[in-house]
Amino acid sequence: MLRYFTSISLLICVFTGWAQNEPIDLQPKDSVVHKQSYGLRVGVDLSRIIISQTSDDYSGFEIVGDYRLSQKLYLASEIGNEERTRQEDLYNFTTSGSYLKVGVDYNTYENWYGMDNSIFIGGRFALSSFNQTLNNFQYFNTERYWSENDFAMGSDVVSEFDGLNASWLEFVLGLKAELFANIYLGGSVRIGFLVSNKEDDNFPNLFIPGFNKVTENSKFGIGYNYSITYMIPLYKKANKSKKTKPTKEQEPERPERPGNKPQN
Repeated sequence: MLRYFTSISLLICVFTGWAQNEPIDLQPKDSVVHKQSYGLRVGVDLSRIIISQTSDDYSGFEIVGDYRLSQKLYLASEIGNEERTRQEDLYNFTTSGSYLKVGVDYNTYENWYGMDNSIFIGGRFALSSFNQTLNNFQYFNTERYWSENDFAMGSDVVSEFDGLNASWLEFVLGLKAELFANIYLGGSVRIGFLVSNKEDDNFPNLFIPGFNKVTENSKFGIGYNYSITYMIPLYKKANKSKKTKPTKEQEPERPERPGNKPQN
């Protein structure tokens, strides 16, 4: 009986010593793999559709899209057409044409598990091809004796100017929120800088489709859009885990050099 008791005690001591030598993981790793959908997201600009339905001097349509390249980076593009009639101080004109924008978006928002929203910054290179029609114009005259409340009428003969084009760079700031599964509502503000602007010698480009109003003596323009898009999921990919710096409790102890022991 004493022999069996001694053997059991010896086994308990061996297992206890082995357990004490096992390192304790103070930060256990998450075994759940977080995956997000990758694919093509396509939709339309709601603002242009609404303005086209409520305004008599504007019609436009824009298709928006992006493709996810990585966890944060998207390839993005917009293509559309616009026709707008404007009344300036001296001119009444109509501009009509199409445009294409290509660039990238970078998501700066850290999503919780299961979320797929974005607050992004981005850039575009844009091209536009269009024509303008001068409907009528007035003469600028400082002498207002014959026309007290308006400028003198110049001509109402319609003149057309074709083969116009422009290119610009665009800075984009926007957001996209997932309303339902794979359906997103978004909005963005855009600041454009004209790179080239081919215009007719007899009439300036006062409006460029996709760029918006052209201000005299300035190459900057401001635009916006409100989009609704649907994502076509193609595959899923696991998120990259962040590397965390070890805390003081996790840092290995440095061995003491001989001769540097503290003296009592």
